[in-house]
Amino acid sequence: MSHLSRAWRVPLRLPPPWRSPRPLSSTSGPTAKKSVPYQKTLQEEGPGGGEPSRPPPASAQVVVVGGGSLGCQTTYHLAKMGLGGVLLLERDRLTSGTTWHTAGLLWQLRPSDVEVELLAHTRDVVSRDLPGETGLHTGWVENGGLFIASNKQRLDEYKRLMSLGKVYGVESHVLTPSQTKDLYPLMNIDDLYGTLYVPKDGTMDPAGTCSTLARAATARGATIIENCPVTGIQVRTDDFGVKRVHAVETAHGTIQTPCVVNCAGVWARALGRLAGVQVPLVAMHHAYVVTERIEGIQNMPNVRDHDASVYLRLQGDALSVGGYESNPIFWEEVSEKFAFGLFDLDWDVFMQHIEGAVNRVPVLEKTGIKSTVCGPESFTADHKPLMGEAPEVRGFFLGCGFNSAGMMLGGGCGRELAHWIIHGRPEKDMYGYDIRRKAMNWWAHPDVAISLPSRRFHHSVTNNNRWIRERSHESYAKNYSVVFPHDEPLAGRNVRKDPLHEELLRQGCVFQERHGWERPGWFSPGGAAPVLDYDYYGAYGRERHGDYAYNRLLGDEYTFDFPPHHHIIKNECLTCRNALALFDMSYFGKFYLVGPEATKAADWLFSADVSKAPGSTVYTCMLNQQGGVESDLTVSRISPGAPGSPLAPAFEGDGYYLAIGGAVAQHNWSHITTVLQDMKFQCKLLDCSEELGMMSIQGPLSRVVLQEVLDTDLSNEAFPFSTHKITTAAGCQVRAMRLSFVGEMGWELHVPRADCVKVYRAVMQAGARHGIANAGYRAIDSLSIEKGYRHWHADLRPDDTPLEAGLAFTCKLKSSIPFLGREAVEAQRAEGIFRRLVCFTTEEKVPMFGLEAIWRDGKVVGHIRRADFGFAIDKTIAYGYIRDPAGGPVSLDFVKSGSYELERMGVTFPARAHTKSPFDPDNKRVKGFY
Repeated sequence: MSHLSRAWRVPLRLPPPWRSPRPLSSTSGPTAKKSVPYQKTLQEEGPGGGEPSRPPPASAQVVVVGGGSLGCQTTYHLAKMGLGGVLLLERDRLTSGTTWHTAGLLWQLRPSDVEVELLAHTRDVVSRDLPGETGLHTGWVENGGLFIASNKQRLDEYKRLMSLGKVYGVESHVLTPSQTKDLYPLMNIDDLYGTLYVPKDGTMDPAGTCSTLARAATARGATIIENCPVTGIQVRTDDFGVKRVHAVETAHGTIQTPCVVNCAGVWARALGRLAGVQVPLVAMHHAYVVTERIEGIQNMPNVRDHDASVYLRLQGDALSVGGYESNPIFWEEVSEKFAFGLFDLDWDVFMQHIEGAVNRVPVLEKTGIKSTVCGPESFTADHKPLMGEAPEVRGFFLGCGFNSAGMMLGGGCGRELAHWIIHGRPEKDMYGYDIRRKAMNWWAHPDVAISLPSRRFHHSVTNNNRWIRERSHESYAKNYSVVFPHDEPLAGRNVRKDPLHEELLRQGCVFQERHGWERPGWFSPGGAAPVLDYDYYGAYGRERHGDYAYNRLLGDEYTFDFPPHHHIIKNECLTCRNALALFDMSYFGKFYLVGPEATKAADWLFSADVSKAPGSTVYTCMLNQQGGVESDLTVSRISPGAPGSPLAPAFEGDGYYLAIGGAVAQHNWSHITTVLQDMKFQCKLLDCSEELGMMSIQGPLSRVVLQEVLDTDLSNEAFPFSTHKITTAAGCQVRAMRLSFVGEMGWELHVPRADCVKVYRAVMQAGARHGIANAGYRAIDSLSIEKGYRHWHADLRPDDTPLEAGLAFTCKLKSSIPFLGREAVEAQRAEGIFRRLVCFTTEEKVPMFGLEAIWRDGKVVGHIRRADFGFAIDKTIAYGYIRDPAGGPVSLDFVKSGSYELERMGVTFPARAHTKSPFDPDNKRVKGFY
């Protein structure tokens, strides 16, 4: 028996943990057997001899591969939703991969409204649904959860969680250090700033949960076969060139199926390769130790000390101690034979958790270690699971890469994945988890356009092992970091640069990263602040960057107050409002929809009527079948151009030019892809995002300046709002488009990549005497919310409808033209709107960022989705959806009649509700009337 005290007292002959000289990775395999702290595992149950627990059927509607938490939850929910022919295949026995050794913690509060909902469903499944259906106990223990704050920023984060919890009925309490000591007498509170206590958090038992899920699923008609590894996946190409799942091969027979669900955890990459699908995750060692008995620890809540990167999980009369280290070990060669195995614990790596654990609960210094648990877990580049239908192969779904959170997210994600499979999309907004976001190339088929792969990670990074490793490492190492509103990654940067990148970098541009792109965030007067190569925070013997200006500027943002450069963003915004500003928006997605049936496709895809004369530009939405908004974008009708031109391509039939926010461009691409494939429209989708730059010149003086640069009349009569034309700028051909994303008169210039710098310099030279300034996306965020423009995936998501979001004007309901989602929108219009997006302002100048609770007449009615400060009106602005607590429709009269408060970190602020934009509500400025 070893002791925590011995482990802690050993003289360290190592540099500090961030500078460990240990190798980056380990190729060692698992040891024969280690001990997990559960009374029961499924290792000894089931048939022996390697034979399947039952013969595989000849066919199935859905084949789920992997019998861990996600596989069992997905199978259970598919069966519960009434789908027949559901089959789960497990190569060994249920839980044998990564689930069997998991700590099984469930924390109800996270800084995401969707994840709070997912966690709530998991809790309901294990604590209520399964016991009610089966009469069995899943092993759920409700002992509460305690988050530790050692500084103001951390406690502020917890207060934000508490406010969000009120919206969802999650009980939580911010405790003082002395109150924390009363709750947890063994805790050291000398360095505490405060804590957040959630009484109904708890822990799950892996074997109990999965075996009960299996019992409930089979009772509803699902089939579960253990000891039946998958050896191949048959994929066939249909008559329209689309690859689809055809069958699953095993050593014991082939199963015909149109749908495979990859829930193989660490082994998901290997399973994906069988179908020709990339699964961008990595395997790492993840460990905890189990102590001997501790007197007085019984019934204590589980503890997360984020600042020490350690957790303490109650294990009966002992504790499991683990965390997320800065130098995790990568498991390079994932063994196909691994089952119910554990690695030897590397104390050099784990040592950093001991200090935090002993500091928080001093009795641990003299407590023995009963066992060590070090097993593999899968991690992803953005620390979010991989879910949804793979872009390479229709019918191949992912439910993997859960970053050691597969147990607590399993119930919610299993339900969403089941709904995705049955109905074609999830019920909730699962955009952050959706794999279908990546740039594509298209080639023409006689009947329909066919796509090459699309993913949420661009092809330039998914095939880049260095990028995947860097980002996965940073996500792992920062798992317990405070989630600040404006944080940016340091890993995997400078992958996609637009043509103005170096030009703007020299002028002090502080870049943000979105979908691999470097886009302008704001402009620092302190000069260039380049993003440097990733230094792994000094781990693995790497030298940390010394005077790192970009990292220092990010550090200034680590606050829930206004940042130190708040006045700089204010200047960018007011320069745009009072003179003019240039925004580099080159990272935007720029697609062409062309071909004989392009208009037919456009009528179906877009909610607005875009089938107008060439030269017109229309703001529109794309909806899903449930009427939810999959996108908002601009669509411009175009005429055929020259072969090979990215600015005006040649085509036969009709053509449309689509401009879409770059962070969500590939989601749009994937949505259009699926619709074109399903509807078999004869047209092509072309991606010119890399070939074209995009500058937006906005402000009351934009016409004066651009008239010197553009070879066309910019008067209201010659160039009205919401139109576009090909013209020349500084001798270069450009597409000028009169639009605004900030609520001012202005034009977008869509420019061939090679000409961007020349056009940019010409505009800046012409604008110099008029006070032109560069501005970034932090200014766009402020200006656009001030004008009331929506941001997709902030105040507009796939689970929001145009009627709820105040975008009914984007729907061609007065025409007879059918469009995707029309029936759902019409039904909602007839039934009434039961939640509505509302704009709020506060007189007190207080920073808000989203997730704040909305109170109406003393009752919580929703939460803020998006918030910022509006410098022209000099107020905090926030948008959120509200409901009537009585369950009735939310009319404009209901909105106007209430008294509102917004709760920020436990403190409420009086707020005013607006039914129109608080800035230029009559839309005069965008039309040139000042």
